[in-house]
Amino acid sequence: MSVFIIAEAGVNHNGSLELACKMVDAAKKAGVDCIKFQTFKSENLVSKSAQKADYQKNATGQGTQADMLKKLELSYEEFIKLKKYCDEIGICFLSTPFDMDSIHFLSELHMPFWKVPSGEITNYPYLVELAKTSKPVVMSTGMCKMSEIDTAIKVLRENGSGEITLLHCNTEYPTPFEDVNLRAMQTMRDAFCLEVGYSDHTKGIEVPVAAVALGASIIEKHFTLSREMEGPDHKASLEPEELAQMVSNIRHIEKALGSGIKTPSPSEQKNLSVARKSIIAKRNIKAGELLSTENLTVKRPGNGISPMRWNEVLGTRAVRDFCEDELIEL
Repeated sequence: MSVFIIAEAGVNHNGSLELACKMVDAAKKAGVDCIKFQTFKSENLVSKSAQKADYQKNATGQGTQADMLKKLELSYEEFIKLKKYCDEIGICFLSTPFDMDSIHFLSELHMPFWKVPSGEITNYPYLVELAKTSKPVVMSTGMCKMSEIDTAIKVLRENGSGEITLLHCNTEYPTPFEDVNLRAMQTMRDAFCLEVGYSDHTKGIEVPVAAVALGASIIEKHFTLSREMEGPDHKASLEPEELAQMVSNIRHIEKALGSGIKTPSPSEQKNLSVARKSIIAKRNIKAGELLSTENLTVKRPGNGISPMRWNEVLGTRAVRDFCEDELIEL
């Protein structure tokens, strides 16, 4: 099965349905499987005094999270329109709920699975509510210890969750390369015996491509129509051309990974005789002459007797006359 690529639009629509639809168009053109948004009511998500993360302050200035998020909301009615538009152009719609009301709303939109953000992995009532729908869950694990991931998995399973996939993640925007720790993805796969993927916040596209080479079944990456736009996540997002390049690179790596069976590929079969060698007459040889290191050598092409049979050929008699550079026959 091919890697499932999610273009994380998040709140990069800046609270505009028109801009959100343009992002849908750009994601579709880039070739991703899915576009994901974030659904919330700011008053249910953060307290009035909750402060911004440093990266949010750097991108949007001072002020509270509540003030920032209020400007980034889309209404439930707008999400219904957005889902309909995704269906019309043929791209999977997904949105992460950030509060209980939004879980109940999104459960009516028939999304294929729930995407749990890193910040909700320790939110017990949230996990229970998602699990009760019996849908599959894809869960980001940024900021997590293994014990916290284990606990969240147990909560989901005990409450009826569908299949669970874990996404390795680092929640710093952008994530320093030295903090990515891609091998943790494999650690989770081995520890929990679950499918794993990677949600990326680094600059560029090389890390998610590397994650695919390490076995990621899902890739999630933030994107924006322009990094010059105002908002908390634009600076750490890909622009449409970069998103398309990431998709292309991932699809190439998928093909390159292959079956794992070590055997000559169809494309290289024709090179066997060109690149390999055969046992060949070093000089003219008369019929009945003893074949030895004096009159035999090894040269290309490889469509004669394999040099791996060298000891078998030595000491036999020439079955006929051979000219110099002619393939030996037994």
